[in-house]
Amino acid sequence: MAKDEKEQALGDVLDATAAFTFDGDRSQHDHESGEPQRRDFVRGDDDPRDAALAERPLSEDTTWTGRIFSVSRLHVKLPDGREAIRDVVRHPGAVAIVALTDDGRICLVRQYRTALGRVTVEIPAGKLDPGEDPLHCANRELKEETGFVAKKMAYLTTIASSVGFSDELIHLYMATGLEFDKSDPDTDEFINVDLVDLSELIDAVLDGRVEDAKTVVGALACDAVARRLTPDAPSAEA
Repeated sequence: MAKDEKEQALGDVLDATAAFTFDGDRSQHDHESGEPQRRDFVRGDDDPRDAALAERPLSEDTTWTGRIFSVSRLHVKLPDGREAIRDVVRHPGAVAIVALTDDGRICLVRQYRTALGRVTVEIPAGKLDPGEDPLHCANRELKEETGFVAKKMAYLTTIASSVGFSDELIHLYMATGLEFDKSDPDTDEFINVDLVDLSELIDAVLDGRVEDAKTVVGALACDAVARRLTPDAPSAEA
């Protein structure tokens, strides 16, 4: 490798490191976090003070493109005028479904996850196709992965899976009135399906046996909805 190529490679590594360890250079550090305030909850960007926290993108380059997501490198201007590098995973978004049977069981899929090197237990989920309506995607993914068709699909919430480096949003739905038809997973998906009592799933979430973020949120949201609908009913921990 030529000298200039080595220097360029080294510079790229240093830039990438700086993107995640910017606070390592505190030579010009001259600001503090805002003082804690007792207040009602205010959503992000709805507080007038939030404007002073914003970073302004100066440029964005796509550094890698894959089958599911891409990676962009952004040069941004910080609130104090300095500049920094942010590496961001660009993702088209996804849906996840809390499928509840008539006898109170949650539909879970068992699937090998290469990133973790083991099988995980999750609620059914899938990536949005370009321009696809999330509700349509939820019905499609539930049928493909589990074989269930829902008479009713209700929106629960939307979560940002990892706001520190990804723009992925996962839309969560609750499916009820389930009828089994036939599953049709993708060619590279190999899945087993479990039907687990909601109270057992909540216990598994609370004692750390469920690590998947969307499944944790979906299970707790389902439990919260059940409590609000039947406030006098015993809790899942009882």
